[in-house]
Amino acid sequence: MKILNWLLVIAGICGLISVRMLEDKIFYDPFLEYFHEAIKNIAFPRFEWGKLIAGHLFRFMLNLAFSCLIIQCLFKNRQWTAQGALLITIIFVITFPIYLYCIHDKFEIGYLFSFYMRRFVIQPLALLLIIPMFYYRKQLMERADK
Repeated sequence: MKILNWLLVIAGICGLISVRMLEDKIFYDPFLEYFHEAIKNIAFPRFEWGKLIAGHLFRFMLNLAFSCLIIQCLFKNRQWTAQGALLITIIFVITFPIYLYCIHDKFEIGYLFSFYMRRFVIQPLALLLIIPMFYYRKQLMERADK
């Protein structure tokens, strides 16, 4: 059973990596090229709001599913998995409108600010905080039981 859990964790990590590697093929995001160039003088890309929002929501759902798989298989606690999903969703709900405002403002608010807001929207960065937090929580609970 332990091997199956580790295989599922690896599958979740591979899923997150696949989302990143295939981003230009499976998601509508005209800003990929814009941010890959990292030049402020590049022309602001044309885009469709509906397709852009739908693409980011789809990407969020995939990242959330793979993140929850990782959390569940590491800690085997549905309540913690739900808490992790809630934390990831809260971060997305906060950063996504800010990123959309940055797009609406054509990144006049600041190129780097917009770049990092986009990172929080498209990457599961919260997972890098949630796993150590839950690991520490688990260690505290194990010490309290002794």
